[in-house]
Amino acid sequence: MPTELVKRDTSWLDFNARVLQEAADPRVPLYERIRFLAIYSSNLDEFYRVRVSSLRQFKKLPKTERRQLFDFRPKKELKAIRRIVYQQQQEFGRIFRDEILPQLAEENIHLIHSDEMSDDQREFAAKHFDEKIRSHLTLHWLPNDDVDHGERELPWLEDGQLCLAVCLREKDGIAKEEIALVPVPVEECGRFLVLPSPESDPDGYYVIFLDSVIRANLSRYVERDVDFGYCFKLSRDAELYIDNEFDGDLLRKIEHSLASRDVGLPTRFLYDGDMPNWMRKRLKKVLHLSKYDMIPGARYHNFNDFFTFPQPPDHEHLAYAPMPPLPHPKLETADSLLETIQATDVLLSFPYQKYDYVPDLIREAADHPEVDKIRITLYRVAKQSKVVTNLLYALEKGKEVEAFVEAKARFDEASNLYWGNQMKEAGAYVRYSYPAVKVHTKLLHIRRRSASGEESHYSYIGTGNFNEKTAKLYTDHALLTSRPGIGQDVERVFDLLRGKLILPRCNHLLVAPFNMEEEFLKLIDREIAIAKSGGHAYIFLKMNSLEEETMIRKIREAARAGVEVRMIVRGICRLRPSRRENIQIISIIDRFLEHARIFIFGNNGSEKVYMGSADWMNRNLYRRVEVVTPIYDNLIRLELRRIMDMQWRDNERARLVGTERLNEYRKTLPGEGHFRAQMDTYSYFKRQLEEN
Repeated sequence: MPTELVKRDTSWLDFNARVLQEAADPRVPLYERIRFLAIYSSNLDEFYRVRVSSLRQFKKLPKTERRQLFDFRPKKELKAIRRIVYQQQQEFGRIFRDEILPQLAEENIHLIHSDEMSDDQREFAAKHFDEKIRSHLTLHWLPNDDVDHGERELPWLEDGQLCLAVCLREKDGIAKEEIALVPVPVEECGRFLVLPSPESDPDGYYVIFLDSVIRANLSRYVERDVDFGYCFKLSRDAELYIDNEFDGDLLRKIEHSLASRDVGLPTRFLYDGDMPNWMRKRLKKVLHLSKYDMIPGARYHNFNDFFTFPQPPDHEHLAYAPMPPLPHPKLETADSLLETIQATDVLLSFPYQKYDYVPDLIREAADHPEVDKIRITLYRVAKQSKVVTNLLYALEKGKEVEAFVEAKARFDEASNLYWGNQMKEAGAYVRYSYPAVKVHTKLLHIRRRSASGEESHYSYIGTGNFNEKTAKLYTDHALLTSRPGIGQDVERVFDLLRGKLILPRCNHLLVAPFNMEEEFLKLIDREIAIAKSGGHAYIFLKMNSLEEETMIRKIREAARAGVEVRMIVRGICRLRPSRRENIQIISIIDRFLEHARIFIFGNNGSEKVYMGSADWMNRNLYRRVEVVTPIYDNLIRLELRRIMDMQWRDNERARLVGTERLNEYRKTLPGEGHFRAQMDTYSYFKRQLEEN
């Protein structure tokens, strides 16, 4: 039986390959395919900024230490990553060049180069350059020891900065092989310019890159002859390296690290493959790059800018049809959210159902005379946060508000710190990160005390963040319950976060890094015992990532014992079963990002269902505070099971994860219908509304 685990970084690249598959899929609307190219590019940028940067740091350790700490060689891993990324970049270029651009042309949408503009378009672009772009340009001469003997300073290039490297000639035409760097001001000017249609094609829709507009007009800006400008982008180390996490004020350290994030070491130099060798070598030298940092690409970079690619009017067919979030049948017409939750457990499913109920619940609690305390964990906070706005309102109404703000939520630290400071100044008790542990759980607790002193607990336990923006893009679930046992457990978790408890000792909740792994292992052992006694044993799991070795070994042990194992894993999956193993794994990539974590155990015919914030990764089980809740309400258990079944039968967007058939689309069998989980789930909730 196979026991080898796939390397984590290789598995993540396999996931990003699935994103690239969506960009290549002709069933996906054209502008959505462009969006998936942007997602792939954005994902890869983060991968280089974080994972590759970590591997580079590992390389600096002495060999003896590296062998003790890791089961891989960082240098070898970096070579493997470079090889895989190169292959994916080739496929990326093929999709864009051979499929996207021709199909745009079929729609009479044209993304043109600077030398393809008509006279009128060239005049329009020149005027736009003078009025909107010129003032944002800066020119940096590249140091050249043969010319300036070290007098020029190396220009600072920020992480992700798109740049043109140009060779400038004197007006006499003499080339001196001098390079100037011109940062492309995307943030100030946008990446694309819509040009007027030429007389020859009045119905055409013409778009040009900002870089091309700059190329076409740069000689007027510098008053020199300009050779073709070659585009490149530098990715830098974005990990927060905090010296000795266990000493001093962690919050101050993070604020300091944020200020210096963009000064990280280079991790990827993505350049136009047509760039002359002499120019590339000069850049490599002055930017202190290694050969492993150098990634050749096409003429244009920063494809994450394609999120904003202009769409002509009356071309709605080029994007997915809208799927507006639906009302919840129990909450939409309720006079009181609190009273509804008091009467019955409620499951919210995003983005299929409206997120408005969450900030509305906080608002109602703020106005309720018997509510005295609101507690919440905030991991990724939206820049415009109605949740936090209503927490501030609760403070105005005299409620006690406690917020645990995770200051180490990568790339969201600044937003989290801003809102944390806002609440603290308004009188909330705000606690920030623990040194060695992230708080990743998604909890809201509302305490209500009647005149007689009787307490009621209203708890929200979710799989996704308190973030109105991502609630429209990620598939997540949230349990709203007033069950006293769960409420008391949630209180214990908050007491733990406040430092009042060392161990939460919960009776219902699974809490990492305390009892979660142990309880999950017991649940699987129970299925193994059922299988060995001849019963029908199964586990049916959904998560973002499967990486932790103890859990993977236990899954394989269960499968060998006869337990049926079915898993839906979106991203990293270090377990890649063979055909001989009693394990089936699929991954679903579609218009929404699958983000929920659901765990179902057969339990000899009386299913146990859990949901929460934790993946089965080392970090989630050992280094983060996570909460997974049991589902006690029979109807909600049934609803989650139906949603999981709809996911499992998907034969349009589900890919297989296995040793022999990695990333193959699941095939539709003869006589079998066509099933697409996200569309089917939306239809399911729509029918629910009609039946109510």
